[in-house]
Amino acid sequence: MESLLVSDYMNTHPVKLNGDMTVAEAVEALLACGQSGGPVIDVKGKVIGFLSEQDCIAQMIASSYYREQICRVAEIMKAPVVVIKPYLSVIELAQLLIKNKPRVYPVVDDDGVLVGSINRTAVLRAIDVQLRSGYQRAS
Repeated sequence: MESLLVSDYMNTHPVKLNGDMTVAEAVEALLACGQSGGPVIDVKGKVIGFLSEQDCIAQMIASSYYREQICRVAEIMKAPVVVIKPYLSVIELAQLLIKNKPRVYPVVDDDGVLVGSINRTAVLRAIDVQLRSGYQRAS
């Protein structure tokens, strides 16, 4: 299988959340873009956390039960975040996905600035494309 890079399959327009957003605003952003979670970035674009659908659901249930109105993303985001570089091999990322739970990985440049995201579906697609092209060459 030839070399596959994360940069070739990553989403270059991921949802970008910030810590000051309310969870309700973050939920709207996630729903609008159809992503299951997203990186939380600071004013310089550096990833400081990650917010998943699961985090939002848990907070929304607690808010409805306790009748709390406002919770900020910074209060419930996960940190630190496992991030990857765009020049990482998709195969190496696939091996990480097998061992670890994140469904979405923020992709950052060498300065830690968000440049994209990649999820399990994109990794599966990349491997499938390579396997199909390999089968066609073998035929």
